[in-house]
Amino acid sequence: MESLTDRQQLILSLVVREYTDTATPVSSRALVEKYGLDVSTATVRNDLAALTEMGYLRQPHTSAGREPTEMGYRYFVQRLIGETELPIAEQNTISHQFYQARGDIEQWMRLAASVLAQHGRGASLVTAPRQERARFKHLELISTHGRLVLLVLVLSGGEVRQQMLTLAEPVSQEKLSAMAQRITALCVGKDAEAVLAQAAGAPTFEQEFIRLVAEMLRKSEEISAREVVRDGVANVLAEPEFASSETARQALRVLEERTYLEQLLSKAVAPSVGGVQVVIGGDNAWQELREFSMVLARYGVPGYATGALGVFGPQRMPYGRAISTVRFVAGLMSNLIYEIYFE
Repeated sequence: MESLTDRQQLILSLVVREYTDTATPVSSRALVEKYGLDVSTATVRNDLAALTEMGYLRQPHTSAGREPTEMGYRYFVQRLIGETELPIAEQNTISHQFYQARGDIEQWMRLAASVLAQHGRGASLVTAPRQERARFKHLELISTHGRLVLLVLVLSGGEVRQQMLTLAEPVSQEKLSAMAQRITALCVGKDAEAVLAQAAGAPTFEQEFIRLVAEMLRKSEEISAREVVRDGVANVLAEPEFASSETARQALRVLEERTYLEQLLSKAVAPSVGGVQVVIGGDNAWQELREFSMVLARYGVPGYATGALGVFGPQRMPYGRAISTVRFVAGLMSNLIYEIYFE
């Protein structure tokens, strides 16, 4: 990107903000009059022409004003937008909503999608937290009839796995409960590999249960499915950029095809929790996203469970609001996931 003078940066920033609000090409006169610039319209016109020549703006036709290009939006996001935060009143309202949904991951996801769509002013995407490594939390062994025993394995995060076993001979409930308590004490917080390592020092009978638990943990990791919750699609399709039916179909394809969406999110969202990524025009990687932008973040607890969330819309997106909303909601979701695993 070419370096811009302070005034050119100001002009570009104002064009982006004005065009975001109006979806109408911005003239030099409109900038001078609305923002009280202490320079003439001719000076602003020269800056607009220079920004257009450098590729940051475009002019739909000769008599029209200017609108940002993909390169202009990218410069704005990377260098001009600064740190933004949601107003405190909105933060408090959103926090209260999440507090009321405490303990229910599915409700958190639906709420996060709704909040992102409403406050981020676009379509929202939220994936369920996926356990990076399934971890042992609690074991119960329940005698049901004769030699039949129900094994109940609870994973960190609350997921429950069950399996019916047939023992070589009947074992009393008292002995089963004591054994389950010993195994729980040995294995709590451990992943499959660490659980299996506990078998070496255990009595022979308990070793079989420990090996089975380790296998159940492995299978839990393999079959973990990632749900995707969406909201606010109507927000995107109502934008003037998407009056074209073909463009609208592209938007719907991105939002509705789960496989494509998962591939996109796995590549676009950074593996670390806490940062926000802005994808403008597909960043030359996704042809279907030429007309769109996404603001994405990963949430959760690294090493335990993480998911992704974000806002999807036209390139003419209110980036400051979208970024601050995504960052704030991702932080809330991370705190809630932390509570599940550590409190």
